[in-house]
Amino acid sequence: MTQEKNLLLKSSTGKPIAADIFYKEEKPQPLVIYAHGFNGFKDWGNFDLIAQQFAEAGFCFIKFNFSHNGTSPEAPEDFVDLEAFGNNNYTKELADLQTVIDWALRDENPHHAAIDKNHLYLIGHSRGGGIVLLKAAEEKRVKAVATWASVAECKTPWGSWPQERIQRWKETGVDYYTNSRTKQQMPLYYQLYQDYQANKERLDVLKAAASPTIPLLICHGTKDEAVPVEKAYKLKEAAKDAELFLIESDHVFGRGHPWPHHNLPQAAQEVVNETSRFFLRPS
Repeated sequence: MTQEKNLLLKSSTGKPIAADIFYKEEKPQPLVIYAHGFNGFKDWGNFDLIAQQFAEAGFCFIKFNFSHNGTSPEAPEDFVDLEAFGNNNYTKELADLQTVIDWALRDENPHHAAIDKNHLYLIGHSRGGGIVLLKAAEEKRVKAVATWASVAECKTPWGSWPQERIQRWKETGVDYYTNSRTKQQMPLYYQLYQDYQANKERLDVLKAAASPTIPLLICHGTKDEAVPVEKAYKLKEAAKDAELFLIESDHVFGRGHPWPHHNLPQAAQEVVNETSRFFLRPS
């Protein structure tokens, strides 16, 4: 199996995007691109295990770090660039995903022989689920989408904040999110809120989900406390033809970081199996 990690692509802002590519054979096969969520990264929870399974199932699989997710090419699993994290926003992530798509589908990509350009699929977890739905609505080369514990609106992580906190955010220019794993205080600059306000129509996740041209699989844990399962129902209501796969699990389908094991927990395995089945179904 071919596995190349931390290929560096240049984002629209000039910051690097670290990407990994996995495939079993050097022949055209469907391409799956995975987008991580808020406070996440491409290697969270030993995601190589999932990438390898998709490669074994006959896909070329790409995962990547958003350019402003707070990691660096030298430390792809650590939040070492908090200034970048604070300046991340939804339109930057959409631009990053477009950069990855364009690179993957170009003939100049050294791995192009392993990619069937006519079968591009996207997976997104949590906030990444919203990003891939938005991108699929504007990128006609995307043939299907699977969301894992996806948000239903672009208001992460401030959607439930009281108005007083929003006002204080505006006045000070920064608020902080505590990373429960590392205990870091992650800055969130007010530009995140401004980016949403300036691009509300483009960032309408439910409107994007309702696009009749995007086959959609919605996977969600019924015990998800970070993004309640009600969000999956909202997506399903918007995308009436979507498939809904619910499983008794949490936001990350039983995984954790670090994940030292060589197999996935049952819930995560079932989500991977269901997603692979969905992408391999006759079109």
